[in-house]
Amino acid sequence: MPTDPIPDSYAAWKHCITVECRIPLTRAFVEQRLAVWQNPKLEETQRFRRCYGDAHWQRVVGWFQQSLAELNQTSVSL
Repeated sequence: MPTDPIPDSYAAWKHCITVECRIPLTRAFVEQRLAVWQNPKLEETQRFRRCYGDAHWQRVVGWFQQSLAELNQTSVSL
């Protein structure tokens, strides 16, 4: 069963990306998305903020940062 269209937690967001959208959270993907979301001058970021609001934008940035931290921990423990 599909989840809510707008995730409200890290677990829901990760499930949406990796399971429903079938996008692997690779280091390259996460870093690329962070580069976009952390640049408030980019049109894509501005459009996202207008559509979903600053609070959700900040959550998404935090979830990408959390994903990157998990990737960093995984590479350290290998």
